[in-house]
Amino acid sequence: MWRELAAVGRDAGSGGYRRYAWTPADTDCRAWFREQAGVRGLDYELDRNGNQWAWLGDPAAGDAVVTGSHLDSVPDGGAFDGPLGVVSAFAAIDELRARGAAPRRPLAVVNFGDEEGARFGLACVGSRLTAGRLTAEDARDLRDADGVTLARAMERAGQDPDAIGADPERLARVGAFVELHVEQGRALDLGGHPVGVASAIWPHGRWRFDFRGEANHAGTTRLEDRHDPMLTYAGTVLAAREQARLAGALATFGKIAVEPGGVNAIASLVRGWLDSRAADEETLAAVVAGIERAARDSGARDGVAVDVVRESFTPEVEFAHALRDRLAALLGADATPAPVLPTGAGHDAGILATAVPTAMLFVRNPTGVSHSPAEFAAEDDCAAGVTALADVLEGLACR
Repeated sequence: MWRELAAVGRDAGSGGYRRYAWTPADTDCRAWFREQAGVRGLDYELDRNGNQWAWLGDPAAGDAVVTGSHLDSVPDGGAFDGPLGVVSAFAAIDELRARGAAPRRPLAVVNFGDEEGARFGLACVGSRLTAGRLTAEDARDLRDADGVTLARAMERAGQDPDAIGADPERLARVGAFVELHVEQGRALDLGGHPVGVASAIWPHGRWRFDFRGEANHAGTTRLEDRHDPMLTYAGTVLAAREQARLAGALATFGKIAVEPGGVNAIASLVRGWLDSRAADEETLAAVVAGIERAARDSGARDGVAVDVVRESFTPEVEFAHALRDRLAALLGADATPAPVLPTGAGHDAGILATAVPTAMLFVRNPTGVSHSPAEFAAEDDCAAGVTALADVLEGLACR
């Protein structure tokens, strides 16, 4: 399975993946998912929001145990973030069958669409729509860098955008959702553990900062006569780092757009996107407020107007304690539970946590690198993740 999926959407130059929502690479990933369901005799479903499901047992019976993740990527992303959870889910089904385990509850593998938000700027669109945390109207109006709406992109890919929206009946079928994911950090590696259990997801969000100045000639405009938004933007980036450092939080400007974009021109507009995360919502709010305050102070000195728009926000997620503790016990060796650790990364499991009991398993990442072609997990650790997931599914659905 891993070899079959490895080439899909991979850029030959960077070695990273560009599997953006509702593009040909995404279509190829979806075809792969459907094929994997078919070869296992699982019942395949495509829901109203474009999420894919493969069922073992009767979905209508309810109280299903669901596992899976996503197949899309960030720009030049790694091979493991998302796909490891989907591949491992199918492999865990194979392992259960090899053990002769007989599920008493329905089992399902899911591929949630547009988890990374790389094309339309909002993460976890498929799961947000399903859980009713994103309206159909707002979703259809999302636009990519070329101005293509999500609705238009879905139509081009053969999906009906008029059908999208909250899906409470589907969620009512789910008794538990367990997402396996490569760890995005080094906690497991530093502790010497191949697999761990998530405790919580830090609150996080995305903010767009618009810095509006005055376009002018780079070679003839005196420094003191300039209204250069790039200068204000640069100061804001440094302020973000300092605010995050002082608060023990995270703040990153990872995307920028410049108009008019000439090498020999002072910009009229610099638009930067901030990603910020913290251990609690109060700290996160203080960090972002500090960054915004620094941006406005700098803009006042530079003659640059500053506008800030919050584009998305996900509050702190504590995974269901009973499910989390049961997973840790199921994976414990010699009565020692598996390590339980928090994460600063968002996931579909975090979105669904408000509607159904959810939990996550992490597979060791020896470098801690993620959202990069250098993302890595050793084969033995991936196999340990499959075994752990199969143990969890057997404990939840077969006993």
